[in-house]
Amino acid sequence: MTPVDEYRFRSVLSRFASGVTVVTAVDENGVDHGITVSAFCSLSLKPPLVLVCIDHGTVMHGILETASAFAVSVLAADQEELARRFSDPDNDRFDGTSYTRGATGAALLSGAAAHLECDIAHRFEGGDHTIFIGSVQSAESADLHPLLYYRGGYARLER
Repeated sequence: MTPVDEYRFRSVLSRFASGVTVVTAVDENGVDHGITVSAFCSLSLKPPLVLVCIDHGTVMHGILETASAFAVSVLAADQEELARRFSDPDNDRFDGTSYTRGATGAALLSGAAAHLECDIAHRFEGGDHTIFIGSVQSAESADLHPLLYYRGGYARLER
């Protein structure tokens, strides 16, 4: 069996459609931070847990290393611009972005299909990412279709 290189691995995994989220947190100086994340999933119903995987090379990784909480906004189908904005490392992601502040203090993006507010329960190293386990403290949803990520681009459900 030949080893799987990074390019084949990425190509194969791109066939797995995932939802698109923006994970937000507040640093020790009260500054908002956020990043687009597709590596998000539910982990447990009892207790309610989710996980997000954050690349070690991102600013958000450093923020979540010291934060006690984070929020997740599950983006709606019409929020591709927000997904792109929060994945661009060179802009003020929150400039002109509509949001409310959750109980954890983290930003909840307006118009999202769902919001979760989480206390950080555990951190685990996983290759070039850290897996942050969130204990869900609050969860709300709207009747909106989600934005998807598939084969290297954004997609929508066809219904």
